[in-house]
Amino acid sequence: MGQTMTQKILRIDASMRKNGSYSRTIGHRLIAQLKSKTSSSVKERDLADGMPFINEAWIGANFTDVAKRTAEQRSVLSFSDALISELKNADTLVMTLPIYNFNVPAAFKAWIDQVARANVTFRYGDSGPEGLLEGKKAYVIISSGGTQLGSDIDYVSDYIHHVLGFIGVKDVTIIDSSGLGRNEETVIADAHAVIDAI
Repeated sequence: MGQTMTQKILRIDASMRKNGSYSRTIGHRLIAQLKSKTSSSVKERDLADGMPFINEAWIGANFTDVAKRTAEQRSVLSFSDALISELKNADTLVMTLPIYNFNVPAAFKAWIDQVARANVTFRYGDSGPEGLLEGKKAYVIISSGGTQLGSDIDYVSDYIHHVLGFIGVKDVTIIDSSGLGRNEETVIADAHAVIDAI
């Protein structure tokens, strides 16, 4: 008999609320659904636990040739390296993402800045940027109180598709749980229906 392959899931929670978060709660349902379909392991990265912003030392280290980096520069990039290793090791990404003031939480943008690195997760070729993290599936749960995905004030869904595609993750499914402030029961039911059909 052939050996069953274990699906490696990386879950990234971007809500600053650990309790009472709609995106996290819907994420639990998605994880359960994915685990019901195949043998899975889940690595969790909770951005509410702290996500440092890049700074001048980080930029200097990042743009120094790998062979010429000092021990201090390698240390500066060690957290970024760990985040990228999580991404590389994952088959499937599950991101739970609230909208704060019409955009992604600052911690999620900080995560993007840590993992989008030239010649590590993307490179520039003759035809422009090429993502290096190909072959992965991403599910992104986007929750909001009032901002409706697909509306004129939706600045998040296109950004998610673009920035994940930039690093090579092009198979992206967005699970819409936006507009909770207007019709919470229907929004949650619709998101659950999408998850249950996966």
